Amino acid sequence: MKIALAIAALLAPVVAQGSAHSAAPACRIPPSVAPEPMPAPDGPRRTGPTTGTTLAISWSPQFCRTHPADPWQCDGRLGHPGFVLHGLWADGLPGQWPQWCAAQVPSAETLRRNLCMTPSPRLLTHEWAKHGSCMAPTPEAYFAQARAAYAAVRLPDAVALSRKPGLTAGDLRRAFIRRNRGLTPASIRISASDGGWLQEVQLCADNAGRPKACMPQGMRDGDPLRIWRGE
Repeated sequence: MKIALAIAALLAPVVAQGSAHSAAPACRIPPSVAPEPMPAPDGPRRTGPTTGTTLAISWSPQFCRTHPADPWQCDGRLGHPGFVLHGLWADGLPGQWPQWCAAQVPSAETLRRNLCMTPSPRLLTHEWAKHGSCMAPTPEAYFAQARAAYAAVRLPDAVALSRKPGLTAGDLRRAFIRRNRGLTPASIRISASDGGWLQEVQLCADNAGRPKACMPQGMRDGDPLRIWRGE
């Protein structure tokens, strides 16, 4: 929780004038969801040390463009989100980040309460099982960390940016920095599809919540970028 609070404190002077996500589309949280089984690990269990965090923020319209039948996120029942939280990940030494620690199954109600942050019960469960289990004692504590870190980020208007002629990854980086002055260019990793369509923005921080260089860096500032608007 300390890292999430440190990130929030770092960005607080910029977000204090209003909600960080005030421009986000409204989310219609459902009255109930079904519980999700824990996923099978896709790699070995690793327990440390931790060198910081990565806050991974996905551009939902692009995901739904390639996964239109995906339940919850893309079928419209929660609305039509823009940026959503993929997850909060513990960083470690190269190739040795903590993952797949011992974990309890998150309750259906815990998943339901966090769907407006991460619009997929399955993804929420996966993020807790793979990453959060090494960062917090319970699913509720992990999602509280993730919410605090995500809520501290003031998101740029990606739809407006999508209409900019000659849009580059540097334009998007600068848009994040303008709204979150604690960030640095090197601390913002941008990933896109082979066609240059925005997929995800990742914000890298050290154990004190200060921006650190993402490794690898991802797209360079001059790389052309396109943003799918979902139209």
